[in-house]
Amino acid sequence: MKRTVSVSLARRLITLSFECKIMFTNFCRSSVSTNICKSSALEMLGLYCIYQLSCIYLLGCTVIYGQEREILVEPTVQAMRNAIEQKEIAGAVTMVTDRDRVLDLQATGLANIEQKNQMKNDSIFWIASMSKPVTGACVMMMVDEGKISLDDPIVKHLPAMSDLKTEDGEKHVVTIRQLMNHTSGMREIAAPKTYASATLEEAATEYAKLPLVFKPGSKWQYSQTGINTAARIVEVVSGMSFDKFVEERLCKPLGMTDTGFYLTKEQNERLATSYKRTDAGELEPTPILLLNGASPTDRNRMPAANGGLFSTARDYTKFCQMLLNEGTVAGKKILSSDAVKTFRTINTGDLVTAFTPGNGWGVGCCVVREPQGITEILSPGTFGHGGAFGTQAWIDPVKNRIYVMMVQRSNFKNGDNSSVRKAFQTAAVSLK
Repeated sequence: MKRTVSVSLARRLITLSFECKIMFTNFCRSSVSTNICKSSALEMLGLYCIYQLSCIYLLGCTVIYGQEREILVEPTVQAMRNAIEQKEIAGAVTMVTDRDRVLDLQATGLANIEQKNQMKNDSIFWIASMSKPVTGACVMMMVDEGKISLDDPIVKHLPAMSDLKTEDGEKHVVTIRQLMNHTSGMREIAAPKTYASATLEEAATEYAKLPLVFKPGSKWQYSQTGINTAARIVEVVSGMSFDKFVEERLCKPLGMTDTGFYLTKEQNERLATSYKRTDAGELEPTPILLLNGASPTDRNRMPAANGGLFSTARDYTKFCQMLLNEGTVAGKKILSSDAVKTFRTINTGDLVTAFTPGNGWGVGCCVVREPQGITEILSPGTFGHGGAFGTQAWIDPVKNRIYVMMVQRSNFKNGDNSSVRKAFQTAAVSLK
């Protein structure tokens, strides 16, 4: 979409700016002699600055030697505006980068409809299952250090998992690789106890009591318990709680200052409100179910590796850039190139996986095998993950591009195949 600004309008604003400057100058002179209050002077200064900034902006967008100048609205902005107008989302932050440069960063719409809070570039989002690739990276750090192998039986590190059986009573061995690619067969804990555990250790103890859904490796089934079990193994072999491990080993080196399982009071004020779409087509606030009614600042809950992280578009892009750069960013080595290759290589064979066709699974991430439908504009080998509330990150090593979309909408029919995601991806790929 394109908008136009006439030269006459720009010239009028310039005239107003100069008039405002004269008024401000005279006002300052008179204030010295009449001792006018500082607040009034500041108000006049603010008015002057607004006019000046308006002129600078419009001059940058206006061709003086022509009738009018087209102002380009970035395609990503227009895509999100359309979704907002259709009441699919309240707002969004989108980001497109290559290995080290920001190509596009846009905040569109509202972070809170009721309070009319504008979405900002530093707005924070519950990223849900986009936590899984972070967990995958943590697992691969331990592989790099020789503390685990992806093919280790999990009982090697978690003795409580020594008696895992399918419902027919047959005993099975589950590997770390199977935990991370959703072929472990581990059963979920039914709500409302799904996230009732205070620690991953406590959660893993409960997981060990459940029968397996199927023989490990025989099929693919999305598993939250599997990812959390892998995170517990990271705790055991590293000697650190998982939240501390993510903070110290990943977030701090990458400068991801707004990413974590527990928000500070200041960060919580920047958290975008989550919405669901009603049958009437309106958006209304909805809770983050993983929190079980608790505040994002409450630390009396486990660091849910499967979906407990909060982050910003900038922060998550830093994580993605590390992976696109084969494990290194700005001279800081987080993972070996071999670890990244393993991370983003399909290891689920010919098993049919979710949530859109043509994909396989790596270590905690989805990998595009045959681009089609919503992934048709991506290259084979593109990898990433979405979140329950519509967030998405794709890393395309062929095109050297990273696409990150942050929204907070709970009840898409299929968030991984939503019209909002498709519109963003289409717009993002068009950027040069």
